[in-house]
Amino acid sequence: MVRWIFLGLLLLYVVWLVFGYQYHFLDGVNLLLHEGGHFFFGLLGQTMHFLGGTLGQLAFPAMFIVYFWRKRQRFEAYVVGIWLCESFMYTAEYMADARVMRLPLVGGHIHDWNWLLVRWGMLRQAEALGQALHVIASLGAIAFLIMSARELKRTPRREPTETHSANPTSWR
Repeated sequence: MVRWIFLGLLLLYVVWLVFGYQYHFLDGVNLLLHEGGHFFFGLLGQTMHFLGGTLGQLAFPAMFIVYFWRKRQRFEAYVVGIWLCESFMYTAEYMADARVMRLPLVGGHIHDWNWLLVRWGMLRQAEALGQALHVIASLGAIAFLIMSARELKRTPRREPTETHSANPTSWR
């Protein structure tokens, strides 16, 4: 029952992401992972430094999806998939801002996507690229939400298991 309530709240969240996305609490986590990605990927050269922020913020939810999938926790993997899609939406907003550069930057540094798109000769397409990425991420979030619901329907309700005896030697 709790998972169904959670799924209902997640539905509201996904609708908001798709139609009214704005910077919010989860993006604070994405920002920390983004900045860490600059550090680690920056060791691979200048282009990877600028691309590394985005790669860093996307890598963590992707790793959690793999973790939950390998543990056969499909529902959890799908929920984290929504985080991955939300992180792509965060990237879409940053990418779309590359030409006008209105978003505040941490420490006032160089705008990653401006730097990248200038070098790739695609700065004029920044808004269109950001919008396209938002649409793709929205479709992904909806798909993960649907898969979460299907997983809840498919998975039988688990009854609480009995605890081990009070004998500590029998614990594993």
